[in-house]
Amino acid sequence: MAIIFPHIEDSNTTNYLPPKGEFEQFQDEDHYGEKVKEWGLGSAKGSKKEFWYKEKTQQRLVTIKGYETFGDTSEYNTLVVEFQDGNLTCIHPAYLKEMQSSNFGKEIKAQDEGSSPETLVAETNQKAEAPETISATPLKPKALKAKKEKPAKLVLPEEKVHFTGRVKQFALSWNHFNEENDEVVVLENVVIALEEPVEVGHAWCSHSKTMKKFELNPGETLEFDGKIVKKSLPKGKDVEDEAFILEGPVPYKINNPSKIVKK
Repeated sequence: MAIIFPHIEDSNTTNYLPPKGEFEQFQDEDHYGEKVKEWGLGSAKGSKKEFWYKEKTQQRLVTIKGYETFGDTSEYNTLVVEFQDGNLTCIHPAYLKEMQSSNFGKEIKAQDEGSSPETLVAETNQKAEAPETISATPLKPKALKAKKEKPAKLVLPEEKVHFTGRVKQFALSWNHFNEENDEVVVLENVVIALEEPVEVGHAWCSHSKTMKKFELNPGETLEFDGKIVKKSLPKGKDVEDEAFILEGPVPYKINNPSKIVKK
């Protein structure tokens, strides 16, 4: 039996989970479209502005005002959505995506059993931030001798910084949210321009509308601002064009490059 939601909003029945302080906001319409596509909530072109937030007894229209980042690499997002009455709450993008389905109902049953949207957000955060389990079994002497020293961990700035880098190639990367390949730009010789420059090496970013305006070619040097996180570039699936096949690992991602200058 289909579940019918009344369209009358009752804010008193909604359990809000507001953001903790400041959160990331969209730079412009292109940035909004790219993030909506990344979360699997629509295509980048003509992205929808309103989404259904479904509860046990009602459904309410919300808009996405921004997002929070969490996890050791800041690669995970929690959406910040606004109701028509101005209230804000946080929700995982995959859960909001499920709410758009006409068959949404099993999730509501799960809420009755204790899996509320707040619980889902908390569980997702815990999984992303949970430390790796360290084995209590001591290493054998031979294993200790064979173990090589790991290189020093690169300390990444948390705020936006200035970069220089060179375009190495374009590649296709698998996006598990929308289940298709996204085009990305792979950069080499990436350096964070601080008082003491930090050599990053290889990094990647989305080949967004903003980037495409510069008609980039391999070998060109760029300067730009952005935020860097530790996130390896996933390889594309079923890529036939050799020009878009990823060449080697790329361990860092640069989010939302801006103030781009091509040299």
